[in-house]
Parts: sequence; C-alpha cells; structure tokens
Amino acid sequence: MTSFHLIQKSTLLALVLGAATWASAEGAHRHWEYKGKHGAAHWGALEPGFEACARGAAQSPIDIRNTVKEALPALDFQYIAGAPTLVNNGHTVQVNMPAGSKLVVDGKAMDLLQFHFHTPSEEAIGGKHAAMVAHFVHKAADGGLGVVAVLIQPGKTNAAWAPIFAHLPRVGEQLTVDGLTLDASTLLPAKKGYYSFAGSLTTPPCSEGVQWMVLKEPVKLGAQQIKAFRQLYNANARPLQPLNGRVVKEST
Repeated sequence: MTSFHLIQKSTLLALVLGAATWASAEGAHRHWEYKGKHGAAHWGALEPGFEACARGAAQSPIDIRNTVKEALPALDFQYIAGAPTLVNNGHTVQVNMPAGSKLVVDGKAMDLLQFHFHTPSEEAIGGKHAAMVAHFVHKAADGGLGVVAVLIQPGKTNAAWAPIFAHLPRVGEQLTVDGLTLDASTLLPAKKGYYSFAGSLTTPPCSEGVQWMVLKEPVKLGAQQIKAFRQLYNANARPLQPLNGRVVKEST
C-alpha cells in the first residue's frame, strides 16, 4: 500500500460530510482562535476532542527541509468548471466547489471539496514562509483526506484568481456570484512537482491521517489581491509543528 492510500478516520469523515468545511463549524465546538487564551498554543486543552492538537505526533504544518527525492506519482488534476460558493467561516475564506472535480494520485481518486486560505503560508520551505497559501481539500471514497497546498507570492494581478478576491465575503457571510463559474485547474501553477508527507488538519480538532502534497512552484497574486484577504484575516496560520521523525518526500 503506497503513502497515497489514505488512512480512513471517522473523525475526518465527519469533518467533510454535510457542509464539507475544513474548520469546525462555529457553535459545534468551543470557540478557538489563532492567538490569545483560545489561541493555537491552547487548542489541545479547549475541549476533549482537541487533544491531538497538543499530543499528536504527526501534526501540520511543518518546515519542509532535508527531503528525500523520489519518483512520486504524478498529480492528475481532473478539475472541471462549476459555480463556487464563497464562505467566511470566522477563521478563513473558504471556496466550496460543486461535485465533479477530482484529483487522481497513483490510481486513487479524491473529490475536490473546497479550498481556503492562510496568511502567511502555514508550511515553510527551508524556514521561509510564503505570503499566503491556498489549501485544496480532497476526500477519497474511503474517507481519507488529501490536501494540495498552493503557495502564493506577491507579483502581478492574477486574472484567474480575480473573481474570488473581488468577492471576498464578510465574517459569517456565504455567497454565490451570479454568472460566476470557476475552473480550479486555472488556479494552479504550471509545474506540478511537489513535496509529500503525512500530517494533520491544521485547525481543531487537528485530526491526523491527512496526506499532504505541497506544490513546489508558487503562484503569483497582485499586492492588492493579497491585501484584500489580509484586511479580513491578517494572521491565520498555525505555528510550525515538530516533524517527529517523519520523512518528507520530494518529487524528482
């Protein structure tokens, strides 16, 4: 069984069914934040279901360094255009995608559920964070999760991403844009080389068994696009977590 045969976990399945949100719904769990008494340093003590945030041995995000180069399977993005729903859940802006888009890795298909943003990037490469990151969350038929991280750096205004950043919802708001269809494949960088490692959700309950695929090539967004998100969330990244002996593979 390869590393891409994802681990089935009931806690992960519960997260992606229903509204298919990454962060726990407000009201379903005690309120959590990134700083302060409900901040990342205290997540593990906020309620019994969050213990993995403090005690887990394979937590995300990580600092990617000292990788092992390997002929990893190609990432086959079989994304199609559809009408997205934009949600501001109080922790990030999340773009829910309609059914039909898939990621196929090593013969295993995973449905694209949604993507969402963090600033700065949660993962680091050699100790350096990108300005932002978009996490594309996929679910396999066995309930396992595969997340593709697309690093975002400042550059010229990006037309493919423009419809999202022109309609960022306010906290608690959910919206669809009349006439807007989005092909998520246009949001990806041209090169699909990546880093692979086993990790966790980066928000409570920090459940493990998530397969991470971090694309090596970033995409560029305009300064105003990045600023538009930071006006809503100027820092919503979990601190780096210990590697604890995990191997980080890098595609050749």
